[in-house]
Amino acid sequence: MPLITMPKLSDTMSEGTIASWKKKKGDTISMGDILADIETDKATMEMEAFDEGILQEIYVEAGGKAPVGSKIALILAEGEKLEEECDEKSAGAEGGDEKSKSTKAPESKSAAKASDTEVSSDRVKASPLAKKIAAERGVSLSGLTGTGPGQRIVAKDVPEKGAQPATASPSVATSAPIKAEAAEGDEKIPLSNMRKTIADRLVASKQQNPHFYLSIEVDAGPLMRIRKELNAANEAAGEPKLTVNDFVLLAIGRATAAHPYVNSSWGGDSIIKHAQVNISVAVAVEDGLVTPVLRQADKMSLKQISAGVKDLAVRARDKKLKPEEYVGGTVTVSNLGSYGIDQFFAIINPPQAAIVAIGAIQKKPVVNAKNEIVVGERMNISLSGDHRVVDGAVGAEFLSTLRKLVENPAMMLF
Repeated sequence: MPLITMPKLSDTMSEGTIASWKKKKGDTISMGDILADIETDKATMEMEAFDEGILQEIYVEAGGKAPVGSKIALILAEGEKLEEECDEKSAGAEGGDEKSKSTKAPESKSAAKASDTEVSSDRVKASPLAKKIAAERGVSLSGLTGTGPGQRIVAKDVPEKGAQPATASPSVATSAPIKAEAAEGDEKIPLSNMRKTIADRLVASKQQNPHFYLSIEVDAGPLMRIRKELNAANEAAGEPKLTVNDFVLLAIGRATAAHPYVNSSWGGDSIIKHAQVNISVAVAVEDGLVTPVLRQADKMSLKQISAGVKDLAVRARDKKLKPEEYVGGTVTVSNLGSYGIDQFFAIINPPQAAIVAIGAIQKKPVVNAKNEIVVGERMNISLSGDHRVVDGAVGAEFLSTLRKLVENPAMMLF
């Protein structure tokens, strides 16, 4: 009697929405069939069947929401009868009752993918993985603040042995945030899972990460010239054109590798220097912003970066990215140049310690080496850093290296 539960399809997912059911009650299910499309906080993903039988019950209809780990459907083997206790609605789904919370049924393999499925013990509400990690580290769960559904303690809430558990800063206001009230004629748009997660993470980032900001103006003329030459060759060969962003990502990958603290994260009782340079690339989608990851970007060629970022952007907008393609980023790049934005300062994408903001290339009068006023092409690049990890001087050195690479793009092609 496989019970299908809401899977955990992203690292920050606490609940999911059934975007649509691909199968209906009474359908025969084979292993590998797509049961439903699940909308997470980052994308809409297909949920695959890992059991076979008859789809006996659907507990959460299309459009309904359910917490991770709560039951959403039931598959019975041919000839198997439905027990009365399994016919109750999921307590985790919207509109569930307390009686269904005690319902017991074996989980399917699709539910087993969620390593942080939350359960409650008699003494502490914690996930099995959190309990396992706490036992290994010799950390007591008592006193820890849970960030999972129902304030359950999940794996990320368990500190390293000897580290102090994260607590809210006393300087942060604890009063309820000011909310707008809809007036007559206003449109009230319900929050999607993605928009809610974006809002929560941005508030947490500004409250918990001490931001500082640096900015430089670089000469983009050499980059534009070499791009024009390479694109002419690509066009003749029938290959895709290179974008300004391709060159910028190439330069940021190399500069980040040269300054490890920019490629680091705050670990509570330590600073974690990441072994790989994995660039999270901000991509605007219909409902917000996603940040798929270019892995080991410092080791990629210009052609590889160009192909990689195009592929990620297309699949992000089509909601076809896999969960693992969102995680593991070590530094983020946000480029609003194509929107005509000259300069901006982005909010850090935690747990990363730095985000680089790229503005548009503008033609303006500049003074050349001969003290002549000529038309130049300039681009603003800004760095937002977590001051716990990145010092001002480190950020300045990073931007200096980045300037050198952008102004001498041929250096990156060999």
